[in-house]
Amino acid sequence: MSDAAIDLDDVQGTILRGYRVNLARHFVLTITDAAAAGKLIAALVRGDNGLPAITTARRIVPKPAVFINMCFSASGLAALGISAAQLASFDAAFQRGATDPASAATVGDVGPSAPQHWIGGLHDGARVHILLSMWATGSGAALESVSARLRAAFAGCVTELYTQDGAEFPDSTVHFGYRHGIAQPTIIGAPPRKRDAPDAQPPVPAGEFLLGHRNAAGGTYRVLPAELSTNSSYAVFRILEQDVAGFEAMLARYAAESGIDTELLAAKILGRWRNGNPLTLAPAAQGTRLPDAELNNFDFISADPARDDTLGLKCPIGAHIRRNNPRDAAVIGTDSTHHRILRRSMPYGPQYDPARPDKQARGLIGYFINASIRNQFEFLSSEWNLAPDFVKSATGPEGPAAGNAVYNISGEDVLA
Repeated sequence: MSDAAIDLDDVQGTILRGYRVNLARHFVLTITDAAAAGKLIAALVRGDNGLPAITTARRIVPKPAVFINMCFSASGLAALGISAAQLASFDAAFQRGATDPASAATVGDVGPSAPQHWIGGLHDGARVHILLSMWATGSGAALESVSARLRAAFAGCVTELYTQDGAEFPDSTVHFGYRHGIAQPTIIGAPPRKRDAPDAQPPVPAGEFLLGHRNAAGGTYRVLPAELSTNSSYAVFRILEQDVAGFEAMLARYAAESGIDTELLAAKILGRWRNGNPLTLAPAAQGTRLPDAELNNFDFISADPARDDTLGLKCPIGAHIRRNNPRDAAVIGTDSTHHRILRRSMPYGPQYDPARPDKQARGLIGYFINASIRNQFEFLSSEWNLAPDFVKSATGPEGPAAGNAVYNISGEDVLA
């Protein structure tokens, strides 16, 4: 259990709840005048000077047209006056930053995905100080109106390095055609979801996502100064390009080579059919989309032989959803409650039309939220996604590798 009640007015809203909107805009900012930037931040916290207030985790009725949240990099905190001694108390991965070679290698950001190839100035981590994100509903008029006010307020204190929009598709899919956002942790002490659905996994302590609260290991993550040490979190911002034509070509190639149906192969890679049905519950055919109450209410291990999938014969052990959330399976590290992450993402770029191929940029943009980058995002990326032996107990009739799909295609390079 959490050691204290969560002060919802002191937590940024995107940490504890999804906003259920269809548009997003992310500003990447560098501080040019620290004193002026401090005044801008204060105005956003209070909602002064015609600016919207930072959205907290307390639900607002009626629902606002725009939600806004803000986060800072280590270099951004330093620019605002946080001392080197204070920064030394932060997560080591946060101190290094995403562009650090060790950080990049740990999560697989190498080759074409290496930081030097990142867009929008993100390759220069020392200049990326603030990420200001907005989420909105409707046609975009409210987003544009608030953006104009923000840009006027940026003058003299921050410079806009890059801006990237996101937009949900009507069918709630990503560019590869899969429904997304299905599985999220249930957080002890957080407000209940408006559309909650049964989940076979145990609730996760608040300290896995909020500093200052008890985590799954029984400890508490804290930083200096004390004002930043409670109800804050770490957010890993990612812009993940998705090559739809390349993905579909890969499916066609391997389906032909293996004699497997293309859509079944797509399901084996992700662990779910494109309509969201998990292979664990629908191993042979996609079928009609299951009710929300069933989409996430399953485990991989069962005492009932008819339901057990220890060997990954229904959902491959190397499938994306199994690597990133192994549920009750025995894996490297502790159980999966110690490595959960929250995802807040949307597609960016136009939907791909195979009848009219193009090379426009498209992919997924958003945040992976956790209280320890090393123990959650980095551990998940390195130990579970990149390691071929992350599973501990799956053994086929001829040894661990026999029939063990962890040695086949997995999803770590498809969806992150």
